[in-house]
Amino acid sequence: MKGLLTIGVCALTSLVACAQTSSTTTSGTSETKDAAAVVYMTKEISPEAIVKLYKALGREAKGKVAVKISTGEPGGHNYLQPSLIADFVKLTNGTIVECNTAYAGKRFSTDDHRKAAEEHGFTAIAPVDIMDADGEVKLPLKDGKHLKYDIVGSHYPDYDFTVILSHFKGHAMGGFGGAVKNMSIGIASSNGKGYIHSAGKIETAEDLWNNIPEQDLFLESMAEAAKSVADHCGDNILYISVANNLSVDCDCSSHPEDPKMHDLGVLASLDPIALDKACTDLVRNSDDHGKVHLIERIDSRHGMHTLDYGEQIGLGTQNYKIVSLDEE
Repeated sequence: MKGLLTIGVCALTSLVACAQTSSTTTSGTSETKDAAAVVYMTKEISPEAIVKLYKALGREAKGKVAVKISTGEPGGHNYLQPSLIADFVKLTNGTIVECNTAYAGKRFSTDDHRKAAEEHGFTAIAPVDIMDADGEVKLPLKDGKHLKYDIVGSHYPDYDFTVILSHFKGHAMGGFGGAVKNMSIGIASSNGKGYIHSAGKIETAEDLWNNIPEQDLFLESMAEAAKSVADHCGDNILYISVANNLSVDCDCSSHPEDPKMHDLGVLASLDPIALDKACTDLVRNSDDHGKVHLIERIDSRHGMHTLDYGEQIGLGTQNYKIVSLDEE
């Protein structure tokens, strides 16, 4: 179990011209009082598709823009490729941001993390900021059940706008990694990751293995940390997820399992819960028999509980509407 957790501690109304848009409505939950969130989608996975989705959202990334991605653990190969995201990052004049890991891999120290980002090609397309290189700060969290605050890299408050640019895939501890994980675990400092993974028991990564909580408490803590980031940003945040290289393992794994199902596309929303729900629904509704592996990973880790709890605390809604940007 300890080996499994080590991998996991790195632990995704039409506003487009009718001639170019087809729209399908999907309710992630039964009848709710919440209005359906819009999730834009294209099956095309390309630099142009990411830019197209960004423009469809209608929310401009202004000021000093943080583009939160996973730089990928060395040895892994499923992380978002620089060539795929470069046009979008340059369009927003964004800085690629990350924080150090809570596990002793090749992104645990700032120097090693910067080296990994360079080797993976990210420093060639944009500035890269390891946000906890100079320490950490606490973001407020209102009415947290497990966390009192979120502990993030000290550079993070310097940014005016945040883009959560996620690779949607499986995850050894959370079941899946998408927008919520990327904005919670991803923006947390190394110690902040320990705080989330321990459901608030400790504020360090050092003694994490002796403070692993019940699974659902960890998932709820991820949602609480994400809510802290969302509240900090207000309207100055958006979410894009690329559902490709659909391994059951996260990009934090240096030896991820090869994907067993085909790529699905790129999705974007102003609601992180709706976006993650749409990505998981696409997996479940796929006609690819290989989906059973990813579904098993999600369900065996109670992954959907993250979204249930996130909806409960006001992070977003699972009631969504897909707006396709693909031509009919």
